[in-house]
Amino acid sequence: MKALSLLDTGNAAITEIAEPQPSGGDLLLKVEMVGLCGTDLNSFRGRNPLITYPRVLGHEIAATVIEGNSNIAAGTQVTVSPYTSCGRCPSCLRGRENACQYNQTFGVQRDGAITELLSVPSTKVYPSATLPLKHLCLVEPLTVGFHAVARGRVTSTDVVAIFGCGGIGLGAIAGAAFRGARTIAIDLDDAKLETARLAGATDLIHSSREDVRARLREITGGNGPDVMIEAIGLPETFRLAVEEVAFTGRVVYIGYAKEPVAYETRLFVQKELDIMGSRNALPVDFLEVMAMLDAGRFPVDEAVTAVVSLDEAPSMLAKWSANPAAFTKIMIQMHQ
Repeated sequence: MKALSLLDTGNAAITEIAEPQPSGGDLLLKVEMVGLCGTDLNSFRGRNPLITYPRVLGHEIAATVIEGNSNIAAGTQVTVSPYTSCGRCPSCLRGRENACQYNQTFGVQRDGAITELLSVPSTKVYPSATLPLKHLCLVEPLTVGFHAVARGRVTSTDVVAIFGCGGIGLGAIAGAAFRGARTIAIDLDDAKLETARLAGATDLIHSSREDVRARLREITGGNGPDVMIEAIGLPETFRLAVEEVAFTGRVVYIGYAKEPVAYETRLFVQKELDIMGSRNALPVDFLEVMAMLDAGRFPVDEAVTAVVSLDEAPSMLAKWSANPAAFTKIMIQMHQ
């Protein structure tokens, strides 16, 4: 069967691989759509330290069940959790298998989902009788932002500021808004800020035209946001989150900076901050995102920049790498 394989840095191609052979407890899926994310882009650019080559890409999945079981019938449309968990490491034993020490994500530590067929454990499959394929393809990337919102313990009484309105940041914006929080979106792209508004942002800050610090203080009456979520991965926004968050506030980092970050650590203690990382997502995050999409609370069409065929995918990766700011979400439609 056909697959999109990353053969080496900057070299993606359509290849032929063997069809999967489902084992006990697995479902056989016909892959319908797969989204590309920043992890795929970093892998293409040679900036993902976790990937080895060659590697079939893809972990944002919408599929149709071909061979089901007593709980999920053939013909059901589903999305898939792309992570593994060992069940034995400290994270798993604490019920936080999203941060499994030995996790293997589709398209990174193991071959991914940009193939015609996929075999997955039934416990990793989330069926829907109502969501279209494009919506199902967005579930996994949105869960990453929703998980960050959960880590930040966001409630309807909070003011939440999110740095970055790309695919992951939009998930955090939608997640905070879905919980009823006043939600501030920060970016330097007008189109992405408008999509953030449609996703539920109540306040927008254009970081190249406005003083971010002054605007945050204006919006919050000088107190600073209760929760700051960083979805960019820059040293300056890592620091700004700590500097501008309210006293006893929460800072959540989704990505990580590509270089060491120097802090004024006095603020950690003086403000008595909760500073947290956020990785992947839990089953509850998948269910919450699907409920939000079912409620029509996310601008799916505006968030998806391009839908291309499998044959067009290698050239699209190259275009994305050349101009990453031009794309929010790219999806590959596996069958024409």
